[in-house]
Amino acid sequence: MAKQSKLRRFTLAKDKERDDWVLREQGASRARKRFATKSDALAAGALAAALGQAGGSVRIRKENGRIQEERTFPRSRDPRGSSG
Repeated sequence: MAKQSKLRRFTLAKDKERDDWVLREQGASRARKRFATKSDALAAGALAAALGQAGGSVRIRKENGRIQEERTFPRSRDPRGSSG
């Protein structure tokens, strides 16, 4: 069996106190990047640029906190067994 590389895990969620969207690495208390709107965060390449060369997996949450989708950057690092 091939060895899988560890993907860094991030979450994009609404920060209700500051009324913006925050990208945070799992286990970190500080924001990696802040966006004025969710569409700014999802715009062409904004998340990929925020993650840098190492990439990672991003859980994108709805405003109510439920998971909307999960994306992997770069896409070539997406685990083979995922349905996405």
